[in-house]
Amino acid sequence: MTRRKHHFFLQNAESTNVIEVGKPLYKSIKGRWRDDYFTNENPLILELACGKGEYTVGLAQAFPDKNFIGVDIKGDRIARGSKIAQTLGLSNVAFLRTDINYLEEFFDEGEVNEIWITFPDPQPRPKQEKHRLTHPRFLAVYKRLLKPGGSLHLKTDNPELFAYSLEQVKGTGCYDLQSTTDLYQSNLNRIHIGIKTKYEEMFFNKGFTINYLQCKMGAVL
Repeated sequence: MTRRKHHFFLQNAESTNVIEVGKPLYKSIKGRWRDDYFTNENPLILELACGKGEYTVGLAQAFPDKNFIGVDIKGDRIARGSKIAQTLGLSNVAFLRTDINYLEEFFDEGEVNEIWITFPDPQPRPKQEKHRLTHPRFLAVYKRLLKPGGSLHLKTDNPELFAYSLEQVKGTGCYDLQSTTDLYQSNLNRIHIGIKTKYEEMFFNKGFTINYLQCKMGAVL
């Protein structure tokens, strides 16, 4: 481990807004995020594979009446988002360091209001399909975790992943599906209030269009 990474891991260990192995809430937080961490009844929004937490923090700033949790396995990335959230004094942000395969160990059925997937690894090879975050096995988990009427959002610059994701989402029995292959020229852009991750800014500046979909996956209200 490099000295820089070691610094980030020490930072996570000391940060109250990072939940990871070795901390008391890590084993007891399931179903209790509102009671034991946020201490309010506000909506709960996840960003999966959040990286440095740019989207998590941006949304938390824009919507102080909602709770945001960035989920990622990379401790050095989470540490950066954690520090920014603390510097900004955001009490509606948490970071969970875990593999996304284990989401159901940390969230109860119907506990989540929205799930965001922003620029995930497209896992392009056929043998990697089961690792795509819009694979049916993941979509089934999201559907269980979402409250009735809960929403799923996906942003990606990868047209192949987007086409695949649209097909898979339609197979889940989702409803109110909206999508675009050019977000910034779409009326759906208003939902994003100008937040861009570092990679999104890079893709956008290179002339790539941004694909976006949203749908409701929880039970019909």
